[in-house]
Amino acid sequence: MNRRLLTILLVAFLIAIGCTMLVVRLVRNQAAAARPPATANVVAAKTDIKLGTILTADNLTTVEVVGAAPQGTIPEKNKSIAIGRGVISDLYAGEPIMESRLAAAGSGGGLAATIPQGMRACAVKVDDVVNVSGFVTPGMRVDVLISGTPPGEQSPEQGTVAKTLLQNIKVLSAGTDYQKDAEGKAKAVQVVNLLVTPEQAEVLSLASNQARIQLVLRNPLDTKIAEVPGTATGTLFAGQNGAPAKARSTVTKKSSIPKTFSIEVINGSKSSQEKFASPGGHQ
Repeated sequence: MNRRLLTILLVAFLIAIGCTMLVVRLVRNQAAAARPPATANVVAAKTDIKLGTILTADNLTTVEVVGAAPQGTIPEKNKSIAIGRGVISDLYAGEPIMESRLAAAGSGGGLAATIPQGMRACAVKVDDVVNVSGFVTPGMRVDVLISGTPPGEQSPEQGTVAKTLLQNIKVLSAGTDYQKDAEGKAKAVQVVNLLVTPEQAEVLSLASNQARIQLVLRNPLDTKIAEVPGTATGTLFAGQNGAPAKARSTVTKKSSIPKTFSIEVINGSKSSQEKFASPGGHQ
C-alpha cells in the first residue's frame, strides 16, 4: 500500500477519535445539567418564633436545601428531637433550625433556658431615656456605670462620683415590669437582664440599692477592658490639671481697735473715771 495513503488514513483515524471524545464529553455535560441536583430536607421554623418559646409540632416545617444538609441543622427524619426544646434566640419563618439555637433537652423555655452553665441573669432597672433610645436589645454589649456619694465621703468638694462598675456585659433581654410606687399605684419600670457571673451578680445587686445605674452601649467587637479611675463632680469644674477647684477663702480683717484702761480719780467726796489709751494704741 502506498505510504502516503497510510499517513492520510492514520491522520483521519486520529481526528475521528478526537471528535468522538469531544462528542462524548458534550453529551455527558448535557446529561449532568439535565439531572436534578442532590437535595436534603431539614427542619425549619414554620412561623416567626420568639426567644424562650418551647417548640411544638405546629411551630415546625421542613425545607429543601440544595446539596448536603448544612452542619448543625436537624434532618427531617430527626424532627422529633426539636419538639419540646426552648428557643434561645429569635427564629424567622423558613429559617433552618440549628442545634445551637435550641436549649438543651429538658431545660424548658423562657429566659432561664438561655443562661449558660455557670452564669446568671441579673435584672437591672434603667430609666426611660435608655428605653426610648431603643439601643438596649438582646445580644448587645454594655458597660455598667454607677453614680452616687461613696459611704463616709461627704466632702462638698468632690460631690457625686461616677464609676464604671462592669464592662463588656451581654444583654439577655429588655422589657417592661410593673411595680408599685409610694402611693401603691402601679407604674412601668424598664428592666434589662444582664448575663453575669455569680460574683458580678452580687456587685450589681448591691449597686442597685446604693447608687444610680446607667448602661452605656459598646461595640460588640471591642472586648478590651479599659482602666477607668472614676470621675467626681468636683473635677468637672476644675482646671486642665484635673484638680478640684479650691474654694476661695475669705479672710476678714479685724479692725484695729485701740486698747484702753481707766483710772478712778477721787477728789474729796467726788470721784471720776479717766480713760487713757494703752501704749501703741490711738486715742
